Amino acid sequence: MRVRTMLELVELMQPAAVELFGEDADTDVELGPDVVIDNREATEGSLFVAIPGERVDGHAFAKAAVDSGARGVIGMYSTDADAPHILAEDSIAAMSWLARGIVREERARGMVSIGITGSSGKTSTKDLMAQIFEAAGPTVAPVGSQNNEVGVPLTACRVDAETQYLISEMGARGIGHISWLTSLVGLDIGVCLNVGRAHVGEFGGVEATAKAKAEIVADLAEDGWAVLNAADPVVADMASATKARVAWFGEGDVDGGDLRVTARDVTMNALSQPSFELVASDAAGERTAQVSLGVIGRHQVSNALAAAAAALAVGLDIQLVADALSEAVQRSSWRMELMPRADGVLILNDAYNANPDSMAAALATAVELVHGTRRDHPEARVIAVLGDMLELGPLAEELHEEAGRLAADLGVAEIVAVGDLASQIVAGATSEGIAARVADRNDVASSLSLKPGDVVLIKGSRGVGLETVAAELADEDGAVK
Repeated sequence: MRVRTMLELVELMQPAAVELFGEDADTDVELGPDVVIDNREATEGSLFVAIPGERVDGHAFAKAAVDSGARGVIGMYSTDADAPHILAEDSIAAMSWLARGIVREERARGMVSIGITGSSGKTSTKDLMAQIFEAAGPTVAPVGSQNNEVGVPLTACRVDAETQYLISEMGARGIGHISWLTSLVGLDIGVCLNVGRAHVGEFGGVEATAKAKAEIVADLAEDGWAVLNAADPVVADMASATKARVAWFGEGDVDGGDLRVTARDVTMNALSQPSFELVASDAAGERTAQVSLGVIGRHQVSNALAAAAAALAVGLDIQLVADALSEAVQRSSWRMELMPRADGVLILNDAYNANPDSMAAALATAVELVHGTRRDHPEARVIAVLGDMLELGPLAEELHEEAGRLAADLGVAEIVAVGDLASQIVAGATSEGIAARVADRNDVASSLSLKPGDVVLIKGSRGVGLETVAAELADEDGAVK
């Protein structure tokens, strides 16, 4: 952790247009994990960033933050907080310039900066990646999904003089967003997982999505690394958009590039946890190590390979990488969170977000799980509680019908659909001959008739709020608390 004065922070934020207001410019601010945007998280010596929002204005909570120990405020106007203020036209932009200055300084002394993007799987892969790098040295990574213009600089402000690795998760709502985020953290390694149909309503199509995602590798230096999914043709094309070295990851035969990371002999256990031989090859030859993942789902193999490729590109030992992957746990809530009940029912809570690709992965995982439970419960079924996938634009109805058909094709026994597009999910499912109905979110849990061994998948976009259904089902009599 590094202690600075408020005046030093202003100098670090140059050339941003900011002004130091108030007395005690020499007040020390203990930077590290203590740059906060929530006054309830303020600690002794921290810096509070006042951000105006749609419902509340953070400036109104500056005094409370200072009363809790914050020694300085970044804001857009002065407040009644008894502490020096750094004032700017935009407090988010000011925090971004602070993050830029901190990261620039720490990269100059050797810290490695890694960024990750993709249409789906960013947070799960980021969590795996963080646990690998933590095994090698002090690492800063986002908490949950801090992947936007607030979350990326907020994460970067946690960097201190001891940090060896900074991991940034990067989302985008349009062209130029990822370029801005990468400009803050000056990437040494850029990782792109996939380009799918998530947010096509915002981007206007897959081509525009690909252009936005490719920004993560566009500005890498020649001695940097572009970590790309060889199994996704759109991502593979990004190799031509970077002058950096290329590390390919994916299953099967992977050719070319400066580093290739793949998986051999993938197997799944009864809880849909994959095991495989991790294989890395480059000019020095081939190296292997065994991995047994503790996270849920066949799709996690690709996520693990992406995380491993970034770590191997940095030069970490393959056995350290494999061991860290095998010990990794699911860190972020509502993402493939398996909740076993004492009565033998399994709740698979993947309610944080949804798009067509992550929906397909979740449905496939639920079916894999029920196949495992059938060893003890031959009549076990998959019941899928599916909510709207948001931000799909004019393709929304078609893609929701497609999700219903896919669920039927994979072997889901029953669908309960929630949301404005629930009828499209039902239409797709019933066209393939399985039971499906529309329900109100508040009535779902009480309407299900479950038996031991059944797997209940909860999947939908965050705005649908299906995490409440998962919580209610997990609290049924006999649940494991």
